[in-house]
Amino acid sequence: MNWRRLARAALSLPIFLLTAWGALALWFQLAPAPALLLGAPWCLLGLAVAFTLMRAPGRKHERTLLLAGALAGLSMLGWWQSLAPSHARPWAADVARLLESTVDGDRLELRNVRAFEWRTETDYTPRWETRRYDLAKLVSADLVLSYWMGPHIAHTLVSFGFSDGQRLVFSLEIRKERDESFSALGGFFRKFEQVIVAADERDLIRTRSNARGEQVYLYRLRATPAQLRSVLLDYLERAEQLRGRPEFYNTLTSNCTTILFELARHIDPTLPLDYRLLASGHFAEYAYDQGALTPGLPYAVLRERGHINARARKADLDADDYSQAIRAGVPGIP
Repeated sequence: MNWRRLARAALSLPIFLLTAWGALALWFQLAPAPALLLGAPWCLLGLAVAFTLMRAPGRKHERTLLLAGALAGLSMLGWWQSLAPSHARPWAADVARLLESTVDGDRLELRNVRAFEWRTETDYTPRWETRRYDLAKLVSADLVLSYWMGPHIAHTLVSFGFSDGQRLVFSLEIRKERDESFSALGGFFRKFEQVIVAADERDLIRTRSNARGEQVYLYRLRATPAQLRSVLLDYLERAEQLRGRPEFYNTLTSNCTTILFELARHIDPTLPLDYRLLASGHFAEYAYDQGALTPGLPYAVLRERGHINARARKADLDADDYSQAIRAGVPGIP
Protein backbone atom coordinates (compact mmCIF):
# COMPACT_ATOMS: atom_id res chain seq x y z
CA MET A 1 0.00 0.00 0.00
CA ASN A 2 1.30 3.43 -0.93
CA TRP A 3 0.91 5.30 2.36
CA ARG A 4 2.08 8.59 0.88
CA ARG A 5 -0.58 8.48 -1.80
CA LEU A 6 -3.21 7.49 0.77
CA ALA A 7 -2.24 10.47 2.95
CA ARG A 8 -2.53 12.82 -0.02
CA ALA A 9 -5.95 11.43 -0.85
CA ALA A 10 -7.05 11.92 2.76
CA LEU A 11 -6.04 15.58 2.56
CA SER A 12 -8.40 16.07 -0.35
CA LEU A 13 -11.47 15.60 1.88
CA PRO A 14 -10.93 18.75 4.00
CA ILE A 15 -10.16 20.61 0.76
CA PHE A 16 -13.55 19.56 -0.63
CA LEU A 17 -15.24 20.62 2.62
CA LEU A 18 -13.43 23.97 2.73
CA THR A 19 -14.41 24.60 -0.89
CA ALA A 20 -18.08 23.92 -0.16
CA TRP A 21 -17.99 26.02 3.03
CA GLY A 22 -16.39 28.96 1.22
CA ALA A 23 -18.91 28.82 -1.61
CA LEU A 24 -21.82 28.90 0.86
CA ALA A 25 -20.21 31.70 2.88
CA LEU A 26 -19.90 33.82 -0.26
CA TRP A 27 -23.47 33.03 -1.28
CA PHE A 28 -25.00 34.06 2.04
CA GLN A 29 -22.81 37.10 2.59
CA LEU A 30 -22.79 38.68 -0.86
CA ALA A 31 -25.36 39.65 -3.44
CA PRO A 32 -25.96 36.95 -6.09
CA ALA A 33 -23.83 38.55 -8.83
CA PRO A 34 -20.61 39.04 -6.82
CA ALA A 35 -21.19 35.71 -5.05
CA LEU A 36 -21.18 33.93 -8.42
CA LEU A 37 -18.31 36.05 -9.74
CA LEU A 38 -16.08 35.09 -6.81
CA GLY A 39 -17.58 31.70 -6.07
CA ALA A 40 -17.00 30.17 -9.49
CA PRO A 41 -13.17 30.57 -9.53
CA TRP A 42 -13.04 29.65 -5.83
CA CYS A 43 -14.82 26.35 -6.52
CA LEU A 44 -12.77 25.59 -9.63
CA LEU A 45 -9.52 26.21 -7.76
CA GLY A 46 -10.61 24.16 -4.76
CA LEU A 47 -11.67 21.21 -6.88
CA ALA A 48 -8.44 21.40 -8.89
CA VAL A 49 -6.37 21.31 -5.69
CA ALA A 50 -8.39 18.39 -4.27
CA PHE A 51 -8.09 16.30 -7.45
CA THR A 52 -4.40 17.12 -7.73
CA LEU A 53 -3.82 15.76 -4.23
CA MET A 54 -5.64 12.55 -5.16
CA ARG A 55 -3.23 11.93 -8.01
CA ALA A 56 0.36 10.78 -7.86
CA PRO A 57 2.83 13.57 -6.99
CA GLY A 58 5.23 15.11 -9.42
CA ARG A 59 2.85 16.41 -12.07
CA LYS A 60 3.72 19.67 -13.79
CA HIS A 61 2.64 22.89 -12.11
CA GLU A 62 1.48 21.01 -8.99
CA ARG A 63 3.37 23.24 -6.57
CA THR A 64 2.05 26.39 -8.23
CA LEU A 65 -1.51 25.11 -7.99
CA LEU A 66 -1.15 24.09 -4.33
CA LEU A 67 0.38 27.48 -3.48
CA ALA A 68 -2.49 29.28 -5.22
CA GLY A 69 -4.97 27.15 -3.31
CA ALA A 70 -3.26 27.88 0.01
CA LEU A 71 -3.27 31.64 -0.66
CA ALA A 72 -6.94 31.53 -1.67
CA GLY A 73 -7.81 29.59 1.48
CA LEU A 74 -5.99 32.05 3.73
CA SER A 75 -7.68 34.96 1.95
CA MET A 76 -11.08 33.35 2.47
CA LEU A 77 -10.44 32.76 6.18
CA GLY A 78 -9.14 36.32 6.59
CA TRP A 79 -12.27 37.72 4.96
CA TRP A 80 -14.45 35.50 7.17
CA GLN A 81 -12.77 36.75 10.32
CA SER A 82 -13.29 40.34 9.20
CA LEU A 83 -17.09 39.94 9.28
CA ALA A 84 -18.46 41.73 12.33
CA PRO A 85 -21.98 41.91 13.78
CA SER A 86 -23.61 45.31 13.93
CA HIS A 87 -26.57 47.18 15.36
CA ALA A 88 -26.55 49.60 12.40
CA ARG A 89 -28.55 47.88 9.69
CA PRO A 90 -31.95 48.52 8.05
CA TRP A 91 -33.83 46.27 10.47
CA ALA A 92 -37.27 44.77 9.95
CA ALA A 93 -39.95 46.54 11.99
CA ASP A 94 -40.49 43.68 14.48
CA VAL A 95 -36.82 43.62 15.54
CA ALA A 96 -36.03 47.30 15.07
CA ARG A 97 -35.66 48.02 18.79
CA LEU A 98 -33.56 46.43 21.52
CA LEU A 99 -34.89 45.55 24.94
CA GLU A 100 -33.77 47.78 27.81
CA SER A 101 -34.30 46.98 31.48
CA THR A 102 -33.92 48.51 34.94
CA VAL A 103 -34.14 46.39 38.09
CA ASP A 104 -34.54 48.05 41.49
CA GLY A 105 -35.17 45.42 44.13
CA ASP A 106 -38.45 43.79 43.13
CA ARG A 107 -39.33 46.58 40.72
CA LEU A 108 -38.64 45.83 37.08
CA GLU A 109 -39.07 48.32 34.26
CA LEU A 110 -38.77 47.16 30.66
CA ARG A 111 -38.54 49.47 27.70
CA ASN A 112 -39.25 48.37 24.15
CA VAL A 113 -41.59 45.54 25.09
CA ARG A 114 -43.17 44.46 21.83
CA ALA A 115 -46.98 44.47 21.64
CA PHE A 116 -47.70 44.32 17.92
CA GLU A 117 -51.20 43.58 16.68
CA TRP A 118 -50.74 40.93 13.99
CA ARG A 119 -53.52 40.39 11.45
CA THR A 120 -51.33 38.34 9.10
CA GLU A 121 -47.60 37.69 9.03
CA THR A 122 -47.10 40.83 6.95
CA ASP A 123 -50.06 42.97 8.04
CA TYR A 124 -49.61 44.36 11.54
CA THR A 125 -49.81 47.45 13.70
CA PRO A 126 -46.43 48.12 15.40
CA ARG A 127 -46.45 49.07 19.06
CA TRP A 128 -43.55 49.27 21.52
CA GLU A 129 -44.32 49.84 25.18
CA THR A 130 -42.70 50.51 28.54
CA ARG A 131 -44.03 48.08 31.14
CA ARG A 132 -43.43 47.63 34.85
CA TYR A 133 -43.50 44.39 36.82
CA ASP A 134 -43.26 43.35 40.46
CA LEU A 135 -40.79 40.47 40.70
CA ALA A 136 -42.25 39.51 44.08
CA LYS A 137 -45.40 38.55 42.15
CA LEU A 138 -43.61 36.24 39.72
CA VAL A 139 -45.38 32.89 40.15
CA SER A 140 -45.09 30.76 37.00
CA ALA A 141 -43.36 30.04 33.71
CA ASP A 142 -44.50 28.12 30.67
CA LEU A 143 -42.44 26.49 27.96
CA VAL A 144 -43.84 27.19 24.49
CA LEU A 145 -42.76 25.31 21.37
CA SER A 146 -43.87 26.50 17.94
CA TYR A 147 -43.35 24.07 15.04
CA TRP A 148 -42.61 25.75 11.72
CA MET A 149 -40.53 23.17 9.83
CA GLY A 150 -41.75 19.64 10.52
CA PRO A 151 -41.79 17.65 13.78
CA HIS A 152 -38.09 17.93 14.62
CA ILE A 153 -37.57 21.71 14.56
CA ALA A 154 -39.44 24.20 16.76
CA HIS A 155 -39.00 27.71 18.05
CA THR A 156 -38.67 27.84 21.83
CA LEU A 157 -40.17 30.58 23.99
CA VAL A 158 -40.64 31.07 27.73
CA SER A 159 -43.64 32.94 29.13
CA PHE A 160 -43.51 34.23 32.71
CA GLY A 161 -46.69 34.79 34.72
CA PHE A 162 -47.31 37.21 37.60
CA SER A 163 -49.98 36.96 40.28
CA ASP A 164 -51.46 40.29 39.16
CA GLY A 165 -52.28 38.79 35.75
CA GLN A 166 -49.38 40.20 33.75
CA ARG A 167 -47.42 37.92 31.42
CA LEU A 168 -44.09 38.40 29.69
CA VAL A 169 -42.68 36.24 26.90
CA PHE A 170 -38.99 35.97 25.94
CA SER A 171 -37.68 34.77 22.62
CA LEU A 172 -34.19 34.73 21.14
CA GLU A 173 -34.59 35.38 17.41
CA ILE A 174 -32.68 36.34 14.32
CA ARG A 175 -32.49 40.09 13.86
CA LYS A 176 -33.46 40.14 10.23
CA GLU A 177 -33.15 43.13 7.94
CA ARG A 178 -36.01 44.46 5.85
CA ASP A 179 -36.88 42.06 3.00
CA GLU A 180 -34.85 39.26 4.62
CA SER A 181 -36.33 35.93 5.64
CA PHE A 182 -35.01 33.25 7.96
CA SER A 183 -32.67 30.60 6.58
CA ALA A 184 -31.53 27.78 8.86
CA LEU A 185 -28.54 27.21 6.56
CA GLY A 186 -27.75 30.91 6.48
CA GLY A 187 -27.65 30.81 10.27
CA PHE A 188 -24.41 28.84 10.02
CA PHE A 189 -22.76 31.54 7.91
CA ARG A 190 -23.10 34.77 9.94
CA LYS A 191 -26.08 35.82 7.88
CA PHE A 192 -28.00 37.23 10.85
CA GLU A 193 -27.43 38.97 14.14
CA GLN A 194 -29.43 37.79 17.15
CA VAL A 195 -31.86 39.66 19.37
CA ILE A 196 -33.85 38.89 22.52
CA VAL A 197 -37.45 39.99 22.20
CA ALA A 198 -39.66 40.55 25.25
CA ALA A 199 -43.31 40.76 24.31
CA ASP A 200 -46.95 40.46 25.14
CA GLU A 201 -48.41 36.96 24.62
CA ARG A 202 -50.85 38.22 22.01
CA ASP A 203 -47.79 39.23 20.06
CA LEU A 204 -45.18 36.49 20.28
CA ILE A 205 -47.49 33.49 20.77
CA ARG A 206 -50.60 34.56 18.87
CA THR A 207 -48.66 35.57 15.76
CA ARG A 208 -47.30 32.03 15.50
CA SER A 209 -50.52 30.11 16.11
CA ASN A 210 -52.93 32.46 14.33
CA ALA A 211 -51.07 34.66 11.85
CA ARG A 212 -48.47 32.13 10.70
CA GLY A 213 -50.42 28.92 11.24
CA GLU A 214 -47.61 27.18 13.12
CA GLN A 215 -48.45 24.35 15.52
CA VAL A 216 -47.94 25.64 19.07
CA TYR A 217 -47.67 23.65 22.31
CA LEU A 218 -47.60 25.04 25.86
CA TYR A 219 -46.28 23.26 28.97
CA ARG A 220 -46.22 24.43 32.59
CA LEU A 221 -42.68 24.40 33.99
CA ARG A 222 -41.90 23.18 37.49
CA ALA A 223 -39.81 25.83 39.23
CA THR A 224 -39.57 27.66 42.52
CA PRO A 225 -40.07 31.44 42.69
CA ALA A 226 -36.31 31.81 43.18
CA GLN A 227 -35.61 29.74 40.06
CA LEU A 228 -38.16 31.70 38.03
CA ARG A 229 -36.57 34.97 39.08
CA SER A 230 -33.10 33.67 38.24
CA VAL A 231 -34.05 32.65 34.69
CA LEU A 232 -35.96 35.88 34.03
CA LEU A 233 -33.07 38.04 35.23
CA ASP A 234 -30.65 35.94 33.18
CA TYR A 235 -32.71 36.68 30.07
CA LEU A 236 -32.47 40.38 30.88
CA GLU A 237 -28.72 40.14 31.45
CA ARG A 238 -28.30 38.39 28.12
CA ALA A 239 -30.39 41.10 26.43
CA GLU A 240 -28.19 43.79 27.97
CA GLN A 241 -25.07 42.00 26.73
CA LEU A 242 -26.45 41.93 23.21
CA ARG A 243 -27.43 45.59 23.43
CA GLY A 244 -23.86 46.46 24.40
CA ARG A 245 -22.17 44.10 21.96
CA PRO A 246 -24.00 42.59 18.96
CA GLU A 247 -23.48 38.92 18.19
CA PHE A 248 -24.20 36.68 15.25
CA TYR A 249 -26.99 34.13 15.42
CA ASN A 250 -25.83 30.54 14.95
CA THR A 251 -28.29 27.80 14.01
CA LEU A 252 -26.31 25.21 15.97
CA THR A 253 -24.73 26.90 18.98
CA SER A 254 -26.62 30.13 19.68
CA ASN A 255 -30.34 29.83 19.15
CA CYS A 256 -33.67 29.95 20.96
CA THR A 257 -33.20 26.51 22.55
CA THR A 258 -29.53 26.60 23.50
CA ILE A 259 -29.99 29.88 25.39
CA LEU A 260 -32.71 28.33 27.55
CA PHE A 261 -30.47 25.33 28.23
CA GLU A 262 -27.63 27.67 29.23
CA LEU A 263 -29.90 29.61 31.59
CA ALA A 264 -31.27 26.40 33.11
CA ARG A 265 -27.72 25.21 33.73
CA HIS A 266 -27.18 28.25 35.93
CA ILE A 267 -29.74 26.61 38.23
CA ASP A 268 -28.69 22.99 37.70
CA PRO A 269 -25.14 22.62 36.33
CA THR A 270 -25.64 18.83 36.06
CA LEU A 271 -28.17 19.06 33.21
CA PRO A 272 -26.89 16.67 30.53
CA LEU A 273 -26.19 17.44 26.91
CA ASP A 274 -28.65 15.72 24.61
CA TYR A 275 -29.40 15.48 20.89
CA ARG A 276 -32.80 17.06 21.63
CA LEU A 277 -31.04 20.36 22.26
CA LEU A 278 -30.31 20.37 18.53
CA ALA A 279 -33.54 18.67 17.41
CA SER A 280 -35.49 21.41 19.15
CA GLY A 281 -38.85 19.92 18.29
CA HIS A 282 -38.13 17.32 20.97
CA PHE A 283 -36.98 19.80 23.62
CA ALA A 284 -40.19 19.52 25.66
CA GLU A 285 -39.63 15.78 25.91
CA TYR A 286 -36.09 16.48 27.14
CA ALA A 287 -37.50 18.87 29.77
CA TYR A 288 -40.01 16.17 30.79
CA ASP A 289 -37.22 13.61 31.26
CA GLN A 290 -35.38 16.11 33.51
CA GLY A 291 -38.48 16.51 35.71
CA ALA A 292 -39.08 20.10 34.57
CA LEU A 293 -42.70 19.64 33.42
CA THR A 294 -45.92 18.77 35.26
CA PRO A 295 -45.49 15.33 36.92
CA GLY A 296 -47.97 12.47 37.17
CA LEU A 297 -48.98 12.27 33.51
CA PRO A 298 -47.31 10.68 30.46
CA TYR A 299 -45.55 13.08 28.16
CA ALA A 300 -47.98 12.22 25.34
CA VAL A 301 -50.86 13.52 27.47
CA LEU A 302 -49.02 16.75 28.29
CA ARG A 303 -48.36 17.27 24.60
CA GLU A 304 -51.94 16.55 23.55
CA ARG A 305 -53.46 18.88 26.13
CA GLY A 306 -50.82 21.52 25.55
CA HIS A 307 -51.69 21.98 21.85
CA ILE A 308 -53.20 25.48 21.86
CA ASN A 309 -54.11 26.16 18.21
CA ALA A 310 -57.84 25.50 18.39
CA ARG A 311 -58.15 27.53 21.59
CA ALA A 312 -55.97 30.30 20.16
CA ARG A 313 -58.12 30.63 17.03
CA LYS A 314 -61.30 30.67 19.12
CA ALA A 315 -59.79 33.30 21.45
CA ASP A 316 -59.48 35.61 18.46
CA LEU A 317 -63.24 35.59 18.10
CA ASP A 318 -64.87 35.45 21.50
CA ALA A 319 -62.34 35.52 24.37
CA ASP A 320 -61.19 38.73 26.03
CA ASP A 321 -58.50 36.96 28.05
CA TYR A 322 -56.27 35.37 25.43
CA SER A 323 -53.70 34.08 27.95
CA GLN A 324 -56.33 32.32 30.04
CA ALA A 325 -58.07 30.88 26.98
CA ILE A 326 -54.99 29.18 25.52
CA ARG A 327 -54.22 27.56 28.89
CA ALA A 328 -57.61 25.93 29.35
CA GLY A 329 -57.05 22.27 30.17
CA VAL A 330 -53.23 22.44 30.21
CA PRO A 331 -51.99 20.14 33.02
CA GLY A 332 -50.45 21.88 36.01
CA ILE A 333 -52.28 25.18 35.42
CA PRO A 334 -55.12 25.95 37.87
